[in-house]
Amino acid sequence: MAAVEALPRRATERRRIGVGSATIHVSAIALAVAWLVPIWLLVTTPMKSTPEYQGESQWALPTHPTELFHNLRVAWDSAGLGPGFVASLSYGLVGAAAAILFGSLGAYAIARLGIRLGFFWFILVFSATIFPFQMYVIPLFTLYTEHGLYDTWLGMALFYSAIATPFCLFVMRGFFMTIPEEVQDAARLDGASDFRIYWRIFMPLARGPIAVLLLFQFTWIWNDLLFGLVLSTSDGTRPIMPSLLGMQGVYANSGPPIVLAGALIGSLPTLALFLLLRRYLLRGLMLTTGRV
Repeated sequence: MAAVEALPRRATERRRIGVGSATIHVSAIALAVAWLVPIWLLVTTPMKSTPEYQGESQWALPTHPTELFHNLRVAWDSAGLGPGFVASLSYGLVGAAAAILFGSLGAYAIARLGIRLGFFWFILVFSATIFPFQMYVIPLFTLYTEHGLYDTWLGMALFYSAIATPFCLFVMRGFFMTIPEEVQDAARLDGASDFRIYWRIFMPLARGPIAVLLLFQFTWIWNDLLFGLVLSTSDGTRPIMPSLLGMQGVYANSGPPIVLAGALIGSLPTLALFLLLRRYLLRGLMLTTGRV
């Protein structure tokens, strides 16, 4: 009798599970469409000429897709986009690499060498991420103009390396503290110095977190607009995002195809880096959730 009474309850539970599963699937599809719509416009609009874009629906397929190469060439040659692309690529690679190097050195010293007041130094460095970046604009501008770093490649590279270091220190310290003490003790028994242990053991073990930091910091540097506008003016020094902003004024009368062609150029490096590091990304995110 009890089994017979339980059958309707089980059927009801199955219906609820089915409804919940269907709701999740519908929500996922809606979110996917919401993400794909702007990507669709970003890809198809640069394939159109300005008269075609102005004369047809913006959702229509391009009639001459090869127009993309003309728009890309015009965008590359306009408003300093080409030099800005090269400058941002160098800032992203140099800044992220330097930040990872110095952040990991500081993290190793704080987490594994037992330096005096280690936690204090960690909090002091990491506190740089607490304040809004707008607070640094006027002091940085004054400092750079007084010491000849304004509108120079070195000044921009130094800034991006410094601004990315605290977060690298935070992540690498958390990871280094998860490595067993026995690994370090065994290496010391074999005669390895502290720097050799850091470079030959700890850094190879940290490939996952390093990949995550490289992707995150490169993306932040690449997408920076505020400091690129404030600390640089010339085309050879100014990053790509201020150059993209300048295109909206230069080509305001030409329509979105050329501007979005520039935006397509600006999105390629971060996309390529994500695809290159995707095998390390999830593993690195899991490894960096160790105790802090």
